[in-house]
Amino acid sequence: MSTHAHGQEIDDRLVLWAVVVNVGLTVAQIIGGVLSGSLALIADAIHNLSDAISLGIAFFARKIARRPGDAGMTFGYGRAEIVAALVNYTTLIVIGFYLVYEAVWRFIEPQGVNGWMVVIIAVVALAVDWVTAMLTYRLSKHSVNIRAAFLHNVADALGSIGVIIAGTVIIVYGWELIDPLITLMIAGYVLWQSFKEGQNVVRMLMLGSPTDLNRDVIGEALKTLDGVEDIHHVHLWEIDEQRRSCEAHVVVADDHWSNADQIKTSIRSRLKQDYNIDHCTIELERSDEDCG
Repeated sequence: MSTHAHGQEIDDRLVLWAVVVNVGLTVAQIIGGVLSGSLALIADAIHNLSDAISLGIAFFARKIARRPGDAGMTFGYGRAEIVAALVNYTTLIVIGFYLVYEAVWRFIEPQGVNGWMVVIIAVVALAVDWVTAMLTYRLSKHSVNIRAAFLHNVADALGSIGVIIAGTVIIVYGWELIDPLITLMIAGYVLWQSFKEGQNVVRMLMLGSPTDLNRDVIGEALKTLDGVEDIHHVHLWEIDEQRRSCEAHVVVADDHWSNADQIKTSIRSRLKQDYNIDHCTIELERSDEDCG
């Protein structure tokens, strides 16, 4: 087994352990929320369940993404992780609006809350959130799929901190409206985070250009290469997080047509070196057949 494959198996086990830990925490939080009467704790439990689900989706998406390309999926299955990320962000948005709905009703019909039970369970939840974050942090740097699951977990950790604050205020001051207020704050953060991070996932699925690349700038840079008279029909997109693609029509000067292959090689080299574009399709045209 290669070192790379062995490393992937270790990473998969880390994600799987994160799923197991979060499922156990979710059960404990729901029971504690029901017994204590805390909506904030139940809200945190529901969000934590979404963590477990998102990590489960991320786990299976990683497996699918490693399948090689075939006749039906010529680019391979790498976008499985992008689809998984979109599912996870969509789930976060639904959960965020649900928490807003429940919190508003708690303002209308307040209920008693056992502050001590809320604080104890929330402290345990925060510890588990920290462990899960440590299991997935390194992977989140290189995968939009794992990053979505990781952000689920970060939001849940902040939720646990909010629940601890709510429980403490209830114990000290008896102000039970802090519970739905904290819930609204958790929901607001979840929604803000989901819309913000989800934009890039949608961009990738819509074949949008990478955010750090500008088509016009790249076109002008390629025109400076010897023998390139013009360039048009430039399209940039991301096959997945690791692979960028470009296609372009390049007009070769008449007196350089004999060097067409060398010009194409120079273009590929410039795209790889300056813009980290691995896959490109270049169509060369003579000046008298320019379709631009």
